Amino acid sequence: DVQLVESGGGSVQPGGSLRLSCAASGLDFSNYCMGWFRQVPGKEREGVATIDPDGKTDYPHTLSGRFTISRENAKNTLYLQMNSLKPEDTAMYYCAAALTCRLGALIDSGNWGQGTQVTVS
Repeated sequence: DVQLVESGGGSVQPGGSLRLSCAASGLDFSNYCMGWFRQVPGKEREGVATIDPDGKTDYPHTLSGRFTISRENAKNTLYLQMNSLKPEDTAMYYCAAALTCRLGALIDSGNWGQGTQVTVS
């Protein structure tokens, strides 16, 4: 079974930074598209960033270059570096995995972690 475990969330002041990690197992990580999403209670889950197996990145949400997605295939780990955090970045952050690098495919994949909470205040 695919397992994705997020970590690195926490509480930070505006302007601060956090690095989220997503440890993956049960899949051929280097062949998967990976993505970060976030969700606030009462709102739809939104895509934050994706990275394909070759390292090509996409940021579907306007983040003004504050977030950077990366992956370390040798460690089966996905990262999200978040800088200049704002209160509106407060959300539960999730990682997802899919063989097709589209937000819809990631959402429908069923390969999701439990999330890590980020609070900016």
